[in-house]
Amino acid sequence: MMYSGKIFDTVAIVVSILGFAALAYQIVAMLAAVFYRVEATLVKRRAQSAQLPPVSILKPVSGLDAGFADAIQGHALQDYPEFEILFGVHGLDDAAVPTILNLIEQHPEIRIRLIPCATRAPNGKVGILIDLAREARYPVLLVNDSDISVPKNYLRRVAGRLVMQKAGLVTCLYRATAHSLAGLWEAFGISIDFVPSTLVAPLVGIRDFGLGSTLCFWRADLEKAGGFEAVSNFIADDYQLARRITAIGGRALMSEVVVETNLSAPSLFDVWLHQVRWARTIRVSRGDGFLGLPITHAGLWVVLALLCHLWSLALVLYVARVAMAVMGGFIALESSLALFLSPLAPLWDLWAFAVWLTALAGHTVEWRGERYRLTKTGELERIEG
Repeated sequence: MMYSGKIFDTVAIVVSILGFAALAYQIVAMLAAVFYRVEATLVKRRAQSAQLPPVSILKPVSGLDAGFADAIQGHALQDYPEFEILFGVHGLDDAAVPTILNLIEQHPEIRIRLIPCATRAPNGKVGILIDLAREARYPVLLVNDSDISVPKNYLRRVAGRLVMQKAGLVTCLYRATAHSLAGLWEAFGISIDFVPSTLVAPLVGIRDFGLGSTLCFWRADLEKAGGFEAVSNFIADDYQLARRITAIGGRALMSEVVVETNLSAPSLFDVWLHQVRWARTIRVSRGDGFLGLPITHAGLWVVLALLCHLWSLALVLYVARVAMAVMGGFIALESSLALFLSPLAPLWDLWAFAVWLTALAGHTVEWRGERYRLTKTGELERIEG
């Protein structure tokens, strides 16, 4: 009995130490959210650049995502002096083609092109980007996912930030919407878990971040970094591209603009598969950061603290986790979903920890109907059959 008591006391001490580490992360994440909101407010008040360079928007498309028509309409309505939109598809039988052609017909005043792309790469999206880059005519390139919805001043704000602050790359946070309960669950997790961790990254010295929701950079820098060809074998093309561009001297900046994406996962199982793929992508891209992820899951330490009878620690961790969900999801991201569901944040952490454990063990992912094996460096190897 005495031996069991000593084991329990030792476990309680370990849980206390790691629990306080989890608490420290919640505090840092809250500070990061405040810093982002303050900076975003100040940037919005600054005078915008008088000289905005022409921009080529590159839109790789594969299938008809939910909300696609509204998303691309917002790109065509940008308040910007000169830009073009290049849509790339692997074949003209793609389900999104009629919607793109309709946009072209509605906006003859804008240079919008639909380009069938022949380049094949392990990362199909990057294969399309290689062909689109060859067709682009302007010195600034902006890449975002096909389902991203943007405000009217999006291009002016993002490209203006690139010019005024002489950045290597500008990226954007994104807020997710959904029409299914499973999609809402994932959208909630993005707003109170993924987004806060993204905001913490610059505070701890990580400057090579970039999100698929927006990557805006100079064509010349892309060419110096090896072009899109350099990232065509990787699953995390956005991270790899940002890493290469920032490595040649520029820094990555987070825009004050928050864009939106529409999640269409019909079931929790689909969300699970997506989250596991995402987690394995992080593992092979940033292994050090991946191993430390459980410390960010405060809900896990709430449960362990309760099991160790550390009532005060459990209460403080719960309150801090809910507060961080509000600060990161609502204050920084302006997500009402994060505000209303914030008391469930510890439950998301338990889900995220289960995803982490699963991602830790395997090397395969499912992506757009294909199965791939991930190498240690994050490259894709297709599994035949």
